[in-house]
Amino acid sequence: MFEGKKFDKILVAAGYTDMRAGLNGLASIIQFTFNRNPFSNCLFLFCGRRADRCKCIYWEDSGFVLVYKRLENGRFRWPRKEGTMIEISEQQLHWLMEGISISQKSSIQKLENVHLVV
Repeated sequence: MFEGKKFDKILVAAGYTDMRAGLNGLASIIQFTFNRNPFSNCLFLFCGRRADRCKCIYWEDSGFVLVYKRLENGRFRWPRKEGTMIEISEQQLHWLMEGISISQKSSIQKLENVHLVV
C-alpha cells in the first residue's frame, strides 16, 4: 500500500474517529489530541465506528497525502482503547489493512546473537 515509502513511525489512533474529518481535521487531532507533530515522517491511521473504512495521512515535502480505504466485505480489527495512539510495525500495518488483528496470540520468536555450537 505504501511501497517504497519509509516512515519513522506508524501510529494508529485507537478508538473511533469521525470519518467526515478531512486532512485539516485529522492533522488537528494528531496535534491537539495526541500531542504529535503531523508534519513528522510518520504515517497516522484512523478508523470510524463501523470499522469498514480507514484514513491514513502523512506529510510529504510539499503537502499532506490522504489515503482512504473502504472494505467491501468485513471489518478492520482496530484497537479500541480510546484516546491512545499505538505504534505498530510494517508487518502489523499489513495485517491491519488485511483485516487481521495486530496483536497475534502466538508467533515464533526471533532469535538474535545466535551461535552455532558444534
